[in-house]
Amino acid sequence: MNAKITLFLSILLLTIVSCTYSKKNAHEKNQENKHHWSYSGETSPEHWIEIEKNSDCGGKYQSPINIIHKNVDSVRIQEDLKIQYTPTTLISEVENNGHSIQFDFEAGDSINYKNETYYLKQIHFHEPSEHKINGIIYPIEMHLVHISKTGKITVLGLLGEEGDKSQLFEFFESFLPIEEGAIKDIHQEIDLSSLLLENKHYYSYDGSLTTPPCTESVNWIVFKEPIILSVEEVLKLKSNMPINNYRNEQAINERIVTYHF
Repeated sequence: MNAKITLFLSILLLTIVSCTYSKKNAHEKNQENKHHWSYSGETSPEHWIEIEKNSDCGGKYQSPINIIHKNVDSVRIQEDLKIQYTPTTLISEVENNGHSIQFDFEAGDSINYKNETYYLKQIHFHEPSEHKINGIIYPIEMHLVHISKTGKITVLGLLGEEGDKSQLFEFFESFLPIEEGAIKDIHQEIDLSSLLLENKHYYSYDGSLTTPPCTESVNWIVFKEPIILSVEEVLKLKSNMPINNYRNEQAINERIVTYHF
């Protein structure tokens, strides 16, 4: 009898422990999912400060901003920025990371900004634009992210306006659709130099990444003239990304925005 009672109690104890462990795991997974940042609901940009506690998302030098042209410092100089793209930039892969469509690049192309070299790492997109110029929101924004050998970051921001088809975006979108979490190998050449041949006027300021961890001390270069792509091309990108995958406008505070022309 005692043996049966002991066996029964042992089974009961194991059941309780198993249920408790399962509930704990489920709770931890729910908490993890609940706290992962996004662009909507309880994990939208307004809540990033709360859910990304060790990030810079609550800092004073955040991006994006609304660039008011009449308030900028103007300089007739462009020597700070030298774009060293070749017609044979090599894309390694495309990824749908759940926040944007991102194209990653092989080592090679670079820019020189304030006498330091930054290497092109990836391009991704936001719809609609994150930066504004004189309060105008554009249909799309393209970020070209560059990193130096010491880990410093410079981002080129290109605003997109609807018009004629773009051969460059046709190329990008030939690899779409792509499911969330998926990665496709590409290993093809692309000519990015055409993006910036006629786009020589730009704004610069000190900001941050526009996604968590919202790292500050990012050099931002936002080109004044938008690139042109078709409505269909905008819609195709949009259909592969979260709705409204943009961060809300951040305070400029005491920062200086410089216009180079």
